[in-house]
Amino acid sequence: MAKAPQNAISPTRAEDYPEWYQQVIKAADLAEVSPVRGCMVIKPWGWSIWENMQSVLDGMFKETGHENAYFPLFIPMSYLEKEAEHVEGFAKECAVVTHHRLEPGPNGGLVPAGKLDEPLIVRPTSETIIGAMYAKWVQSYRDLPILINQWANVVRWELRTRMFLRTAEFLWQEGHTAHATAEEAIAETRQMLEVYADFAENYMAMPVIKGEKTSWERFPGASMTLSIEAMMQDRKALQAGTSHFLGQNFSKAQEIKFQSQEGTEEFAWTTSWGVSTRLVGGLIMTHSDDDGLICPPRLAPKHIVLLPIYRNDEERATVLAYVDQLNAELKGVLYHGAPVRVLVDDRDIRGGEKTWQHIKKGVPLRAEIGPRDVAGESVFLARRDQSPKDKKGTPKAELVATITTLLDEIQANLYNRAKQLRDENSRTIDKLEDLIAYFTPQNEERPEIHGGFAYCHCADDKAVEEELKKLKLTVRCIPVEGEDEPGKCIFTGQPTQRRAVIAKAY
Repeated sequence: MAKAPQNAISPTRAEDYPEWYQQVIKAADLAEVSPVRGCMVIKPWGWSIWENMQSVLDGMFKETGHENAYFPLFIPMSYLEKEAEHVEGFAKECAVVTHHRLEPGPNGGLVPAGKLDEPLIVRPTSETIIGAMYAKWVQSYRDLPILINQWANVVRWELRTRMFLRTAEFLWQEGHTAHATAEEAIAETRQMLEVYADFAENYMAMPVIKGEKTSWERFPGASMTLSIEAMMQDRKALQAGTSHFLGQNFSKAQEIKFQSQEGTEEFAWTTSWGVSTRLVGGLIMTHSDDDGLICPPRLAPKHIVLLPIYRNDEERATVLAYVDQLNAELKGVLYHGAPVRVLVDDRDIRGGEKTWQHIKKGVPLRAEIGPRDVAGESVFLARRDQSPKDKKGTPKAELVATITTLLDEIQANLYNRAKQLRDENSRTIDKLEDLIAYFTPQNEERPEIHGGFAYCHCADDKAVEEELKKLKLTVRCIPVEGEDEPGKCIFTGQPTQRRAVIAKAY
């Protein structure tokens, strides 16, 4: 007989990382492919993770003075045409509405009718439509700054899609601000990068590098793009958030102008910044293992699942009464300002199957409770960041008293593991041949997980971009933290002041 698999997820990360990722999503019941090409259905467990992300980020935005609003899904094509570099950057990804009704066709089907006077673009990003509104709202320096965020969906017609990471339609937030001076706008751009880094590290338990993009990696039409970059378990980089200083490019195109304090007419300085459901993909790939999803406690849909175990009606009544009492006590505990999220799973299915469902869904803590546990005023406790076999009897009172400590220990452990992986797979490289060797798999026919982050001197030069494309590499960012370290570009020999992070990327 074939040997039983040792893990819940097949293939494993080492065997086929892309397929492992898809299988984790399926096993954790996070999302599934929709009938619409390139789009996904986010299921309740996956939605709960995104909802928790939204809640935290929304609070962080409001703490920094931003307000929520909403702008149209459809953008007149002429709006995009006003900013040439912007439209060029998104043109190939735009979905376009050209008609406004359907009529019966000659063969019994439906055909588009009622051609629009001007095509409408389904929102790929909102700089142009929001800029048109800001132009109406701003007349004086007293009207500035405008600090607005919107939660929305966007459409970018991707050819190669992967759930959460790259889909034709995805969910995000996009902040758009307008300021009287360049200094204020640049400070806003940097502030929001710090907000994203804080969220990634302290809620997602995902260590990130904060840095500036090269000229060819900037957001189309921006003067400066900052990003946070994270290493996934296959050692590829994931851009997890971006913040853009747009200068006056969009305000001149959209005529966002105001009378200054000195009485002169000036154009506003604008920014935009955003993160998306791609963060759910980043969470999966940063922490999950070959048994399924591992969810950081601060974003987990449930912090603990209580699993009653009994053999007959008498035991059932005793165990469930005990579980109900424990449930109430745990919900009375606050974890980072909100009640502990408890799930009681009394479904009539086999205990082993039930346990493995919650392992695959990444619930941080599992507590099995049978008649012996009731008699001993205890639970049989397991942590998702440890082996499924690592369970221990824990007094009920101790669990209630220490559950927040346990959750914080899991949160810290996940962050430390991810940071250790990044540190162990980062290299300082000064020669082009060493860079090529670092990113060359030993087996070209079936590439193993290899490479990582390479810290190199790299000039902001179009010739460098072309060379990197040949190697299927990208400059992720030029880190903003740390000291200057003058050197020479490994591609062109040009002088540079800081090292850049080069990696394969999603």
